[in-house]
Amino acid sequence: MILPAEKELRAALARFADARIEHDVRPTGRTSRLLEDATYTLCVMTGATHVEQALHVADSLLRGYRAGREGGAREDETLAA
Repeated sequence: MILPAEKELRAALARFADARIEHDVRPTGRTSRLLEDATYTLCVMTGATHVEQALHVADSLLRGYRAGREGGAREDETLAA
């Protein structure tokens, strides 16, 4: 699986959340299609087969991105010392 960039993953998660909320509040054919599209995109980006798995993978990826940034900052501090 090709890992998505953090920015694109966060955008897909936001799009999914917006679609989920809109569909839950006022379900229509349009909101259903938006939710299906956002779910499909999130699943493809994470290599998942269903949305619950996609959300779990996305959370793991975001933790990894955060750990990478924090690790890089620590290395810079060590080199500067």
